[in-house]
Amino acid sequence: MRRAATGIAALCAAGVLASCSAGAVEMPAPTPEPAAAEMCRALVNRLPQTLFDQERVEVRPETPYSAAWGDPPIALRCGVGSPANLRRDSRLTVVNEIAWLPGSQDRPELFTAVGREAYVEMTVPASYGAPAEGLVEVSNLIKQEIPALPPGEL
Repeated sequence: MRRAATGIAALCAAGVLASCSAGAVEMPAPTPEPAAAEMCRALVNRLPQTLFDQERVEVRPETPYSAAWGDPPIALRCGVGSPANLRRDSRLTVVNEIAWLPGSQDRPELFTAVGREAYVEMTVPASYGAPAEGLVEVSNLIKQEIPALPPGEL
């Protein structure tokens, strides 16, 4: 159910996220494993139309596994690979029973939900302030749509 750590590398290689002139957000499309694909599709279908008072915007390439809001874009990708910096001793932030791995010093706006059957990345630009608002709402949906891994697994 897990993919190689290509998701984060793809985001970095693509220059993170870029807005198109038509208001769409360009980001690498995740390619979840078949078992995770249905969970991710269900999660993205349930995401809110508004997050941080920002309306949902189009994502390119079009994919059922990603969503974005506002400008600068708040972005979510489901079914990404395991984060390269995830370790057993990683410091995690737990929000409504969902463990989030904060990004690195060069990517502080990136958070990855771990310990679930599919990894979910969320990018919250610093201009929106503390990411808690978005992480709470998304955590509630992850808890409902993506089952937890057995205890001790990340």
